[in-house]
Amino acid sequence: MKTIGIIGGLSPESTITYYQGLNEGVRARLGGHHNAKIILNSVDFGEFVALKEKGDWDTQSALLCEAARGLEKGGADFIILATNTMHKMADDIIAAISIPFLHLGDATAQNIRAKGLGTIGLLGTIYTMEQDFYKGRLESHGLDVLTPDRAGREAVNTIIYDELCHGVAKDKSRDTYRDIILKLQDNGAQGIILGCTEIGMIVDQKSYDLSIFDTTQIHIEEALKLVFED
Repeated sequence: MKTIGIIGGLSPESTITYYQGLNEGVRARLGGHHNAKIILNSVDFGEFVALKEKGDWDTQSALLCEAARGLEKGGADFIILATNTMHKMADDIIAAISIPFLHLGDATAQNIRAKGLGTIGLLGTIYTMEQDFYKGRLESHGLDVLTPDRAGREAVNTIIYDELCHGVAKDKSRDTYRDIILKLQDNGAQGIILGCTEIGMIVDQKSYDLSIFDTTQIHIEEALKLVFED
């Protein structure tokens, strides 16, 4: 069983989901008291939020590369970054280490294509929805990516940072997300990517008649495949 290196803390809420999901996945496969072998490097989310607000992506990249190198030195066999937005620095992290990095966007796109879908709605932080590092990655897999209008993007982003990242899930925000998702469906989306690791807190996949792709769960499942890969 391989050792997973997790860059976490971005936010702590999503890191908890990863930690729990990975351990449950190993226990489901091996039974008994087995759990995943994990090395966690949890960074300070507040520091990264402040740097994002200043537009300082270089410092964020340096911090993530340092965290990744620490995981490699600690004995991790591969690394996952437990957040969507910070995959903006994925190429920098890959260049900084010599062990595999499991890219969340690639895993998600492959899952969508396997279901035969071509047009997908994307929800996430404003950076994920508007910048090319994520949409472009999805489009490189042949997907047509739709995002909400400006007001919708701002609403999605505000709820993420002001509520979900603090572990708060409000019914009003759940309704807001539902309205946005249904509008994307009306515009041609065959499925919806929950492109922020906290969105699953208020979007119930069973409540929609289109496919919902929870990137956190997809990432966890792909990581578990690597854990047991020869």
